[in-house]
Order: sequence, then structure tokens, then C-alpha cells
Amino acid sequence: MSNPLYYLGLAAVAAVVVALVIGIGGFGKGGEFNRRNANKMMRLRILFQFVAVVILLAYVYLQSQGG
Repeated sequence: MSNPLYYLGLAAVAAVVVALVIGIGGFGKGGEFNRRNANKMMRLRILFQFVAVVILLAYVYLQSQGG
């Protein structure tokens, strides 16, 4: 667990969760915030998911290589 990539992966997953919660909250509440930011939040969540998957795959690969 001393691998910094592990903690970077956790931070990336947390960013996905935060973007998802903000997006769902805005959708549920509706109004001006949702109209302005719904697509931005969706794109941001997808970007964070991509980054998280890449980091986690790198972590798993490096762990399998003994690194």
C-alpha cells in the first residue's frame, strides 16, 4: 500500500463520486444550475472515470510486474 499510484487511484475514484453526486443533485433539484451545468458535469464525470480506469490499470499492471 506504499505505492503512490494506489492513492492517486483512490483520489481519482473519489473525484468520480463527487462529480456523480453533484450531477445527480443538480438533476434532482432541476432549475438553472441543472440547465447550465448538466452536460458539463456528465463530461467531467466521464473524463474522471477514464483517468481513474487508466490509473487503476497501471497500478494493477505494475503490481503484476513486481513493482
